[in-house]
Amino acid sequence: MTRTLGDAGREKTAERLLKSSANKFYDPEVDIDWDAPLVEGKRFIPEERSSLYGTELWDRLTPEQRIELGKHEMASIATNGIWFEVILMQLLLKEVDNGDPTTSHAQYALTEIADECRHSTMFARMSNRFDCPHYGPVKWRHRLARILPIIGYGPALYGSILVAEEILDRLQREQMNDPQIQPLVRMVNRIHVLEEARHVTFAREEVTRRIKGMGKVELAYQRWMIAFVSWHICRSLINPHVYKAVGIRPKEGYQAALNNPHWRATLLFSGEKIMPFLDEAGLVGAPGMRLWRSAGLLPNK
Repeated sequence: MTRTLGDAGREKTAERLLKSSANKFYDPEVDIDWDAPLVEGKRFIPEERSSLYGTELWDRLTPEQRIELGKHEMASIATNGIWFEVILMQLLLKEVDNGDPTTSHAQYALTEIADECRHSTMFARMSNRFDCPHYGPVKWRHRLARILPIIGYGPALYGSILVAEEILDRLQREQMNDPQIQPLVRMVNRIHVLEEARHVTFAREEVTRRIKGMGKVELAYQRWMIAFVSWHICRSLINPHVYKAVGIRPKEGYQAALNNPHWRATLLFSGEKIMPFLDEAGLVGAPGMRLWRSAGLLPNK
């Protein structure tokens, strides 16, 4: 089969990313000292990034409880990150299965899958090191997400990947050089940021390539799909059960977080890089606008 000029551009990007992956990657089993003790008094996330920061519930917590809550929130983000990456790996495997595995594009997709396997293991080990339970998504959302590899395709598929990756990337870049954050968290963030940069390049080019020439009806579906997935990504970052670690009822804590302007500011901050790109690409629009605002990635009117 003759490859097009568009395929040539895609192949060139994939070849560059393959070389970068070969030259610079981390093995968390070797590059992280998992036996190093956690540093007493160090935070796991910046206080202002806690979902309850600034609320009445936050004001009731002692300094030690605030650090403890941050630890469990970080464990929730990490284990939901595993969930995001497992879905991503399924989507990428679907792409490889439906395409030509001899292309550099398919081979980079497989390389990214290998990266995500290491990242998932790294997040799991970090959560274990914190001695936190496995949070992940709530059960009904975990079951619902099983349909995504079936109904997800096109630019919304790669756009959804970007939302999950760039939300985490935005928060991790802020924290990875913060001396007030636990060294283990900073190292995990640093590794993830470095390797995700390649994944972001790969996904952004696919979004731009796949949305070209799309009709109105198909575009409307793609817009709705990415907004729907993004809403679930934002709502799942903090599992309600984290609040039990500091004596707060899960429902009360989760409701306080949803109504917390400081947490909404954190979500807006996390979407500052990805939302302009998706808007320019054409994926932000009706019928998904209400979902984007409810997710917290766009300001309310």
